[in-house]
Amino acid sequence: MKRRHFFSMAAAATAACFTRRRAVADETGGDSDEVTYTRKVPVRYEADVAVIGGGIAGVSAACSAARSGAKVVLVERFAITGGDMTSGGVANFCGQLHGQGEVFDQILADLRTFNAIDEDRPVFHYEILAIVLQEMLLRRGVKLLLHTRFVDVREQNGRITECIVCGKSGMEALRAKQFIDCTGEGDVARSAGFATMKGRPEDGFQLPMSMMFFVRHVEAKDAIAQLPQGWFQPIREQSDLPMTSIWPDGPRSNAMKIKIPMFDATDTESLTEAEIQARRRMLEVLDYYQRIEKKPWRLDHCSPIIGIREGCRIVGDYVLTVDDLRAGRNFDDAVARGTFYLDGHKPDDDKRTYILKKSEMQVPPYQIPFRSLLAKDARNLMMAGRCFSADQLALSSARVSTTCSMMGQAAGIAATTSVQNACDPRDLDYAQVRRVVEERGAQLKT
Repeated sequence: MKRRHFFSMAAAATAACFTRRRAVADETGGDSDEVTYTRKVPVRYEADVAVIGGGIAGVSAACSAARSGAKVVLVERFAITGGDMTSGGVANFCGQLHGQGEVFDQILADLRTFNAIDEDRPVFHYEILAIVLQEMLLRRGVKLLLHTRFVDVREQNGRITECIVCGKSGMEALRAKQFIDCTGEGDVARSAGFATMKGRPEDGFQLPMSMMFFVRHVEAKDAIAQLPQGWFQPIREQSDLPMTSIWPDGPRSNAMKIKIPMFDATDTESLTEAEIQARRRMLEVLDYYQRIEKKPWRLDHCSPIIGIREGCRIVGDYVLTVDDLRAGRNFDDAVARGTFYLDGHKPDDDKRTYILKKSEMQVPPYQIPFRSLLAKDARNLMMAGRCFSADQLALSSARVSTTCSMMGQAAGIAATTSVQNACDPRDLDYAQVRRVVEERGAQLKT
């Protein structure tokens, strides 16, 4: 067993028993940094493939696994799927829209049905996207568990048998043959004690987060009041603004994005502080535009979650590097392709600064190998999205929604093929996986 997880199957076939250790006073009255907690948990759900995390990668993984014939359960902590694309308020796609595979093609087609996408920019209506993704999953027979958080795993010798989830029904076990970590922060891998990495090597700083908020254009008298005296830190000069991006968001409305650096997306207290800081900065930035630039803007709403560029990356059988991207490297086991530039914002300031010089940011189209979706320490855990196996600069390109969808589709295909062949994903014929990926519309050639 790894780290601090001690699990054993309960006598009943419908329950799992687990023990955990955390901080509490011990029985002798002294101080201890651990508590033992044991409880039987009902095995409420069983599946061929369990996808943890319902962002664009998780949705694509679940949809492609279901199309391949698997019984799929998708666990999502919010009320809607889509992750940063919906709950995070990011209303634009980055990278090439076409040739990403049939799942992303269907997403585009459904957005067109609602007239909810402008493919020239390309921006979309994120509330409509949430409905599109929901209905797409349900049409394909995916079992959705919303308002449900991943808690822990039961694992031995690299094989996960169940994960523990918690929704309004309390803690329950989800048993599956294959698991796909699409949490963005590598939550499943970290709980199992599998190898992960985060941030830049010298100090661990992650790519900075961003907060999305939205304003309406109103009469000056209807704009929100400026900052009350003594609240936060009014911005007096344009040079004092954090990196702020502004783009249209429908009639008489704008979306705004501000950079929030120096926080850790995998740490509870740090992520809490990031959310607090982001909303303070939001009001400071809005106050500047109202007071200094005389914009008649009224705050409409703020995204319920901060946008995370980098959480924790899972160490895979292959770690994709920035040198691979710069070389436009091809792989025999390629299952996805990236086309976006190296969008690595400096992680230690809030300005529009980058890790690389502008002349160093462009890369040719490059391939992502299947081995970068296989957790090195695991037998039946794959990953897709921003927690896949890559270095920080490679991630800065591959983290975008189009590429994450491609990775998710490939992971779903491979997981189902593993179930059908009663083998681990690592034992598959990689050429077979690639062939199915390409048959489903993914353009892998560079």
